[in-house]
Amino acid sequence: MTSQTAQTAQTITAAGTWKLGDRTVHRIGFGAMRLPQSGEALVSGAVPRDRGRAVEVLRRAVDLGVNHIDTAAFYFSPLRSANELINRALAPYPEDLVIATKVGPGRDPSGEWLPHARPEQLRGQVEENLRQLGRDHLDVVNLRIVGADSIAERFGALADLRQAGLVRHLGLSNVQPHHLDEALAIAPVVCVQNMYGIGVQPEQDAFLRTCGERGIAFVPFYSIAGTGRQAGAVGDDSAGVREVARAHGASAAQVRLAWTLQRAPHVLAIPGTGDPEHLAANVAAGALRLTAADLAVLDSLHRADGAS
Repeated sequence: MTSQTAQTAQTITAAGTWKLGDRTVHRIGFGAMRLPQSGEALVSGAVPRDRGRAVEVLRRAVDLGVNHIDTAAFYFSPLRSANELINRALAPYPEDLVIATKVGPGRDPSGEWLPHARPEQLRGQVEENLRQLGRDHLDVVNLRIVGADSIAERFGALADLRQAGLVRHLGLSNVQPHHLDEALAIAPVVCVQNMYGIGVQPEQDAFLRTCGERGIAFVPFYSIAGTGRQAGAVGDDSAGVREVARAHGASAAQVRLAWTLQRAPHVLAIPGTGDPEHLAANVAAGALRLTAADLAVLDSLHRADGAS
């Protein structure tokens, strides 16, 4: 093992691991939403990213030890699809690679949003992911929802696909605590994906703890972008975040990721980027250790920003 390889292995393992069902993943993963385009994601007029660059980023992620990729069939721009880029870059897939996808939302070929899938339409969405990824089964499928209505029929439909062998594990995205209770009465849940970060939905703190008590991974999205959402980070980090970053010789984005990971051992991170340098910086954030004083500053911002 070369010194560079050893350093890479040490970096990716510094944040530890967690299990998604029977699959063990490093706590720093990769989110594919930003991969198909440059600039804002999930808009019809997005500018396609250079294909070679996207493939390079994915292969570099795996080289850095990333073994958890979050994607969806509706992550696409004109000419580019996240799933197809993943297939091209990484197939045949490494045995330890866990690919998590989402169903529920959908977009037509022009990129316009469709109504969320009904229970009987979810199999088609699962099969779409299978075709694009070139797989016979999906490691993790998250049911993404909007609103507080019952998910029993939709989650039950996915549980049937799990029984049929098309899906290995199930998760939830953009849900409330009562949705988790409802889902667990139907089938095991390995992860919950909700929007969360410094100052972003601090009311999720209690739900995060509940997931930990049940051995369920909590996977924040937009932990760097925050209110910028699919457009990316808005660049208005507070003085407190910048101060902590300077003290560690790190970026504000790395501090945000490190804070997220230090919330609890069952919290995973799935930052996304189309830039190899940003990718390496995100992975390195797993080794950043915030002090008690750092955490006091950031926790205070989390509570204050969330209340504003």
